Amino acid sequence: MIELFETYRRQIIYAVTVVISVIVLHFVTNFIHKWLVKKEQEKFPEERATPLNLVKQVLNALWLVLGLIALSFLFVEEEKYAVLTKNFNIVLYLGFLAVITIVAASSTNLWFRKSIRKKIANQNDPTSFKFLRYIAVFGVYFVGILFGLLAFPSLKGVAQTALGGAGVIALIAGVASQEALANLVGGVFIISFKPFKIGDTIKITDSMVGIVTDITLRHTIIRNFENKMIVIPNSIINKEKLVNYDLGELKCCEHVEIGISYDSNIVLAKKIMQEECEAHPLILDNRTEWEKNDDAKPMVKTAVIRMNDSSITVRAWAWSKSFGDSFQLKCDVLESIKNRFDSEGIEIPFPYRTVVIKDTSKKQPS
Repeated sequence: MIELFETYRRQIIYAVTVVISVIVLHFVTNFIHKWLVKKEQEKFPEERATPLNLVKQVLNALWLVLGLIALSFLFVEEEKYAVLTKNFNIVLYLGFLAVITIVAASSTNLWFRKSIRKKIANQNDPTSFKFLRYIAVFGVYFVGILFGLLAFPSLKGVAQTALGGAGVIALIAGVASQEALANLVGGVFIISFKPFKIGDTIKITDSMVGIVTDITLRHTIIRNFENKMIVIPNSIINKEKLVNYDLGELKCCEHVEIGISYDSNIVLAKKIMQEECEAHPLILDNRTEWEKNDDAKPMVKTAVIRMNDSSITVRAWAWSKSFGDSFQLKCDVLESIKNRFDSEGIEIPFPYRTVVIKDTSKKQPS
């Protein structure tokens, strides 16, 4: 009876010790988390404490699971202690491995972000660093997962092969889909050959025009002029024929086209379009010095380019310093040209259609 009472007493003390340990570890984790968040906000006010929050959640979950496993020793036979001890060690290993991986990935990401900000401050291109940041962070998590696989005997061979060197590429190729690999290779090609970089204004189709904001391992993100984010897989964007308005010379030629009626004075219409374009403050004189001295070479060239069913299309070639200026120039001169056409009697015709209605109600003579 005394031995049974002593056994119960030891079990109660053990259980209370485990519960108090879990509570203390939970309290210490939360206390250290608050202190680290405060220090991080003081040193990096622009950074968010998401990694620290994730570490806190992992540790609190780890203490709880370890506590439950420790309490399980009270309810199993002594022959199963070895199994519980093994599970305890595996959970402990995976928990601390997860914390180390998160901290390493966050530190890597933070270093790259600081380097990117420095490059932007020095007016250097940050595209390569942004892409390398994704690769580095992905690599840290990938290695962390492989070390996690070492905890399981059935998967230890796969992890050891992958960590061996060449097996990393083989493992990625084996588990990744063809599309994912195509996007990854496409991202590497974009960074290597630089058809565009972050901050460039590109046009893929008429509905996809905007500024490149990010290039990741999987996709490229552009912000259009409606402030909408367009996500395009790297494998797709590599196949498209795109226009980069910031590659090479920034100056841009805008085609200002207006249709006039066949009865209108073509010479006067061309003169009005030329004068309105040349009077705009965003116009760029793209002529050479020799052409500027030649009175026959105007700053803005105009010409009839098409004879339509009910109108004649007149085009003006208006140059500006950049794509943004050319868009603003076109919007402004279209309005001013319309007003000048109205005052000068130049007609912008409505489309004409001839409709023939055939009367089929009358019977044909037999």
